[in-house]
Amino acid sequence: MATDVISESGAKSDFWQGVRLSMPVVVASAPFAVLFGALAVDNGFSVFEAFLMSALVYGGASQMVGIQLFGQHVAPWLIVLSIFAVNFRHVLYSAGIGRRIAHWPVVQQALGYFILTDPQFAVAEARAQSGQTVGFAWYLGLGLPVYVFWVIESALGALFGKLIPDTHALGIDFLLPIYFLGLVLGFRKRPLWLPVVIASAAASIVAYKTVGSPWHVSIGAIAGVLLAVILPPHHSGVKARP
Repeated sequence: MATDVISESGAKSDFWQGVRLSMPVVVASAPFAVLFGALAVDNGFSVFEAFLMSALVYGGASQMVGIQLFGQHVAPWLIVLSIFAVNFRHVLYSAGIGRRIAHWPVVQQALGYFILTDPQFAVAEARAQSGQTVGFAWYLGLGLPVYVFWVIESALGALFGKLIPDTHALGIDFLLPIYFLGLVLGFRKRPLWLPVVIASAAASIVAYKTVGSPWHVSIGAIAGVLLAVILPPHHSGVKARP
């Protein structure tokens, strides 16, 4: 009985620790969630449809691409292919995070993959690299607030989108890139960090100029992964953490 109480207390503590870590993501993603809702209505979506897309798809960049293509009345296969291109990096994320959550029950793993985002992967990977276990309660605390606020803010954007000022003029659309840059810098002590970042950035820029968006996202990610696979860790000049 005492063991169960301790275990439940530890799970609650882990959950709230995850919630605290999620707050910067909630703040940084808020302008984009509201902007998505507003753009969705502008492209012919109802408020409920915008809400439902955020709740079921839950993929910020792919949602933006989807509504823009829907508004242009392009072929359905092209919409699916474009969204796949944007979200292809999540295949890599899932492969990486899978080894961290393999000890969870299947239902918990399914939920974990559903709420997996860029910052969710980065923070969970950093926790695992520090020698800590990626538990379900902690992971849920990290991801659930981001999901809930994303859905709510998307609905608010759809409802009151006409009242939203130009996010580019205010500069709030730059919050999320800054946050992502911070996540990338958090891995700077890992082997091959700088070569991988340079290769990924260069490949992404070249792809953006030649192939175009949204393929540059996945091409940049693949370039970084391939370099990490090809080069041994000692080429980075930084020793791996024990």
